[in-house]
Amino acid sequence: MSQPGQDAKFFQRGKIEEFRAELHAAEAKDKKFVKRKTVLKKIVANITMGTDMSPLFPDVVQCLGTPLLEIKKMVYLFLVSYGRSKPDQIHLVIPNFLQDCNDRNPLIRALAIRTMSYIPIPVVTEALSDNLRHALKDRDPYVRKTAAICVAKLYSADPRKAERGGFVELLRDLMLDSNATVVANAVAALSEIGDRQDGVIFKLNLATANKLLAAIPESSEWGQIYILDSLLRYVPERHADAEMMAERIIVQLQHGNSAVILTTIKALLYLMNYMENRQLIDYICKKMGPPLVTLLSSGPEVQYVALRNILLIIQRRPTVLKNDVRVFFCKYNDPIYIKLAKLEIMYRLARAENAKEVLAELQEYASEVDLDFVRKAVRSIGRLAIKVEAAADDCIQALLDLIETKVTYVVQEAVIVIKDIFRRYPGKYEGIIPNLCENIDALDEPEAKSSMIWILGQYANIIDNADELLDDLCYTFLEESTEVQLALLTATVKLFVYKSRADKAKELVHKVLKWATEEADNPDLRDRGFMYWRMLAINPTVAGEIVLSEKPPITTDSDRMDRGALDQLLLHTGTLGSVYHKNPETFIRNAAGKALKDSPALNAHSRAVLIPLARTQLPSMAPIVVTGPGPTERSMEPQTQSSSVAPSPPSKTDNDTDLLTQSQPDPISQNSSSNDQDEAEDDEPPHTRQTNNLDPYSNLDNAFGSYLADEPRPMASRRHAEEDDLLF
Repeated sequence: MSQPGQDAKFFQRGKIEEFRAELHAAEAKDKKFVKRKTVLKKIVANITMGTDMSPLFPDVVQCLGTPLLEIKKMVYLFLVSYGRSKPDQIHLVIPNFLQDCNDRNPLIRALAIRTMSYIPIPVVTEALSDNLRHALKDRDPYVRKTAAICVAKLYSADPRKAERGGFVELLRDLMLDSNATVVANAVAALSEIGDRQDGVIFKLNLATANKLLAAIPESSEWGQIYILDSLLRYVPERHADAEMMAERIIVQLQHGNSAVILTTIKALLYLMNYMENRQLIDYICKKMGPPLVTLLSSGPEVQYVALRNILLIIQRRPTVLKNDVRVFFCKYNDPIYIKLAKLEIMYRLARAENAKEVLAELQEYASEVDLDFVRKAVRSIGRLAIKVEAAADDCIQALLDLIETKVTYVVQEAVIVIKDIFRRYPGKYEGIIPNLCENIDALDEPEAKSSMIWILGQYANIIDNADELLDDLCYTFLEESTEVQLALLTATVKLFVYKSRADKAKELVHKVLKWATEEADNPDLRDRGFMYWRMLAINPTVAGEIVLSEKPPITTDSDRMDRGALDQLLLHTGTLGSVYHKNPETFIRNAAGKALKDSPALNAHSRAVLIPLARTQLPSMAPIVVTGPGPTERSMEPQTQSSSVAPSPPSKTDNDTDLLTQSQPDPISQNSSSNDQDEAEDDEPPHTRQTNNLDPYSNLDNAFGSYLADEPRPMASRRHAEEDDLLF
């Protein structure tokens, strides 16, 4: 075998004719296959560099008769690259495939099976079926573990053929194999098949799950990941089952591989939904903290993945890292994406006990040179004041100190968060408004400017020169962004309500209303202007009550992800979905979704937010036939045909089965159901159908009935309920 680095000489682009001539010359004089091996290395190197070597297909295929394993590997690599693009010549290789499948060397048998599974052409798939069935029962574990992965490839090429051939059942039997690597590969293949929307439903019972756990110590790192991930397909029926399984896998938290650690944490978080022993849950949470902290000593890429997962975990189980906030303090050499992720976690872990420590760290960050990082740090100070009431005074003083620096972007972020603090603590910090008014000229960003305008309008009764300040801001009304225009419109109306006898206020509100209704292009601004104008014209007193109505204090509850969505997202811990904070089915085509399954052991809090997950069927690939010259008008005469609805088949809920095959929809029943629907529509009176067809909004029903903008959230009761709920 060649030493590393010696094959670099082969990476030189060559011509097809030269390679063909060298192959023919090697056949005549090459008794030890040295020249043939050299030519094939050049060809494989050119494939790696992106050169098209497909014209050499018949010449390379002739080398398959060589008994040397290294040559067979390179020829099979060539076939994997160009086999599917040469369906008219692939039949030349079938005899060699069949011969190698019965070779005495297990490496050659496995190589032949693997190569055939990578060429999804009907003639190859047909030849693969019988040989794959024999390979799954081969005496050598290397062949069996290779054949297990090949079943997933066959299923991807022809799902119905794989199901009819009984390959899924053979994979199920391999899960009980004596070799741990074979078991892991069988689980990996079944998981890949089960993750398809049109695949079988892969479930585990207690006995099979325990046998899989017994194979973990002997498995490789990737095998352990596959087995641990498959535990999410087991639904505990009793609390004791989930607790026993968690105790068996918790030792994997000490593993040195970051992927094994994150997959173990995912399995533990899943099983904790089915536990009732609080002491065990607290113990598991304490055990999960140190491995997560250890991941932060890895490279920045692994750190970022760990931080994104930690951000999800602490929202669901805050006790995991509640005493480790110092671990997430930023280092001077951290990349910006690491710093921003740590900043968010620091805010999540902040509480009354560590608020001063966190605030001091945030103040340090506010003097950094990175613009985005400074903005996020200043905004985090304001969010900390809203979240921890005991630290609000210190946060306000810190924000005032930052405003004194006169740094433009710092001042603007401070104004934005102070507006939210005013809403969180009404009537408590209005004394700092003069400090804000001194810096009004420094505001040039829409969000900061609209926040300052809101403060001027909301507290116009205590700001003596509010009319002058708003008048100055209105000079550029028509050039401002819509956000600022809406804020100016509302603020001037509030000013008029507070100071309705002042001529300046009357003049200003009239001018702004006229601009908003006559010269503005934005429909939202124009509609709000008309609404305010009519309210003030009809009854100014009622208008004042509406505009100055008491606003609900804002809370930090909106920062927390919805409990049901969070439970669903935690099932993807350690995957790309946990980095994006999105379910994989939203960005991966044909991916099947995951959700918690209901069972007697599922705790009440998780059951209350359970997300039902319907397994969507993929449309059939049959050709679409449109009969007739074009669409025809349906007859408007009522028909009296009766429509019948076929009862739905009973669902299969046997927990003792490992695999449940997802049946395909019957095209005949689909057609009949669509015909029944058409007949039901035809039963309507003609005038009703005409009305529905003419009205473009007739099918909306109550689409907007459940939508509430700015719905107030009660603070005290919700917070206590959430804190108690987070453990279970």
